[in-house]
Amino acid sequence: MRVLTWNIRWGCGCDNRVDFDRIVGVIHGFDTPEVLCLQEVAVNHPGLTGSQGENQVNELSSRLPGYSAHYGIGSDLPDEMGGRRLFGNLVLSRLPVLQVFRHTLPYPADPNHPSMVRVAVEAVVQAEFGPLRIVTTHLEYYSLAQRRAQMDGLRRIHAEAAGHAAHARPDRDTDSAFKCQPRPLTSIYCGDFNCAPEAPERAELLAPFDNDTLSLRDAWEIVHPGRPHAHTVGLHACDWPDHPYCCDYFLVTEDLEDRILDVLVNQDTDASDHQPVCLRLA
Repeated sequence: MRVLTWNIRWGCGCDNRVDFDRIVGVIHGFDTPEVLCLQEVAVNHPGLTGSQGENQVNELSSRLPGYSAHYGIGSDLPDEMGGRRLFGNLVLSRLPVLQVFRHTLPYPADPNHPSMVRVAVEAVVQAEFGPLRIVTTHLEYYSLAQRRAQMDGLRRIHAEAAGHAAHARPDRDTDSAFKCQPRPLTSIYCGDFNCAPEAPERAELLAPFDNDTLSLRDAWEIVHPGRPHAHTVGLHACDWPDHPYCCDYFLVTEDLEDRILDVLVNQDTDASDHQPVCLRLA
């Protein structure tokens, strides 16, 4: 099983061209992962570099037949014509999706920095080994206070899922909105966390819980112990950043450690200002 995470920068490469055929070509280079977790997917945003205001959920879905699409909107703003400009994260899955949660993350006031509302999209998929939560997000870049609050928000989401997993209710409502679907604790968290591996807030996210809730571990560190994270930004001549480092991660619950085969980073493509990362599971 393969899961890919990639901040696609609304399909805009380092040449400032939006090219979804190029994005999809890079994805297929990973042997077409079963689940795609894409950040910075825009709808009706012609002001973004290279964009014509396209519905990027539709652009990607039309090029990836066989995937179901699950969009989570962070920024939702009006346009001049009475429509909406949307910006968020997209999960595309070839596996059955049992249920989807869209979590708006904490957004405490921080007048000293530009910022936007952030969202985590949680899809419970049916993997061969059982139900699996896959959560993808894109945390705040400019405001440390907001990013730290969002890390704490992810921990609260994880603790909530632990409660659901431990106290699943009987499914008596098979045909209604109250239908009970699995929400397991077994989880993958991935995306653009906008912090380096040594950042204190990242350590806080990975800290053990004070109960039986499974903690999160960095998949790269499991398969490449003692080896620095492969850089996921700053490798090509994009406008940002001014030096290479890693800010895109896969975090997994402890019960998945033995299933991890590899974490692969495509450092060659310049189809975005981020590099795609793929997690392979047995």
